[in-house]
Amino acid sequence: MSKLFNSKADPKNGFWNTTYSFFFGSTTSGKTVNEKTAMQTTAVYACVRILSETIASLPLHVYRHTNSGKEKAFSSPLYRLLHDEPNPEMTSFVFRETLMGHLLLWGNAYAQIIRDGRGRVAALYPLLPDRMEVDRTAAGELFYEYQSDKGKVVLRKEDVLHIPGLGFDGVKGQSPIAMAKNAIGMAIATEEYGAKFFSNGANPGGVLEHPGIVKDPKRIRDSWNAVYQGSSNAHRVAVLEEGMKFTPIGIPPEQAQFIATRKFQLNEIARIFRIPPHMIGDLEKSSFSNIEQQSLEFVKYTLDPWVVRWEKALQKSLLTPAEKQEYFIKFNVDGLLRGDYQSRMNGYAVGRQNGWLSANDIRELEDLNRIPEELGGDLYLINGNMTKLEDAGAFAKKTNGEEA
Repeated sequence: MSKLFNSKADPKNGFWNTTYSFFFGSTTSGKTVNEKTAMQTTAVYACVRILSETIASLPLHVYRHTNSGKEKAFSSPLYRLLHDEPNPEMTSFVFRETLMGHLLLWGNAYAQIIRDGRGRVAALYPLLPDRMEVDRTAAGELFYEYQSDKGKVVLRKEDVLHIPGLGFDGVKGQSPIAMAKNAIGMAIATEEYGAKFFSNGANPGGVLEHPGIVKDPKRIRDSWNAVYQGSSNAHRVAVLEEGMKFTPIGIPPEQAQFIATRKFQLNEIARIFRIPPHMIGDLEKSSFSNIEQQSLEFVKYTLDPWVVRWEKALQKSLLTPAEKQEYFIKFNVDGLLRGDYQSRMNGYAVGRQNGWLSANDIRELEDLNRIPEELGGDLYLINGNMTKLEDAGAFAKKTNGEEA
């Protein structure tokens, strides 16, 4: 089975799943929108790439509950699969990047769970969402039907890692691309208009006027286009004979608000994925004073919901009921929440002086080696001048017969 579902599968344009064929398709702009045409739009490609690569680059660990809190479960086989290699063909980065891309384009991400003889997870292989159908048996049990190159394969829910996006039934997610296909279709249309505008030269069209009767207008038109059509021939000096005159009739893109429309569609697509515009190259409303705050808001309001969605799906599908009592899976987003160097140092100083951070706690956050325990690396210290209000001035009291 591990050879049947692998990373070499190539998505096909023909959707056998009727749900996707209903949502994907033509738009009011006349452009066909699906997961491939959408990715040819730079804004969609940038948003999908940002979220996919960010989720893929976050440290992902399996933890074990302990009496004092938690510790990384290095001995768990699942730790190596999620942190290093989910299967022999992929790194953890590529696996998570692939599934996140599926989740953003189709609204669902699937992976086949390969188990050993003891039922433990041995490997994870991505499955293409456009080939997957989720259904229920007569008894109400979920099952997954996958259209592989060799035919349909039925998988139990225990054998599929399913990460659904926002949906209507709590089982399957809906594609953001399909739900916002009109906005993306308009972006494709404006981009195509711009490409055709420049391919036809600086003037999109015009009329060649001749004072007499032209016997072969096609020959004159072809001769004109051969010399002056195309952006490489723009601004060439035209030579007209026999009283011929050229009158442009094209509409300049500024008058048609072409540039403004393209800019608005960029923000529309960023809004679909909840990406700050400055992250996809729109710096119009960004400055040195607010760009860091926007980046922190990206982690809090955009990335966190995806991270929680991933964590809950991984724990639900990969851990047995007994293991859920002892283990949990968590991404580490602390690195993305760090401010500049001075802000971090000021924060560490407050934590160190108020006794809730030790030197080793700080060094671990900065990826530095620990200080040996005998040298005081694990000591928690507070300022000596902090005392209760009722004890203020106690040091000045006389101790002969009085309480100090």
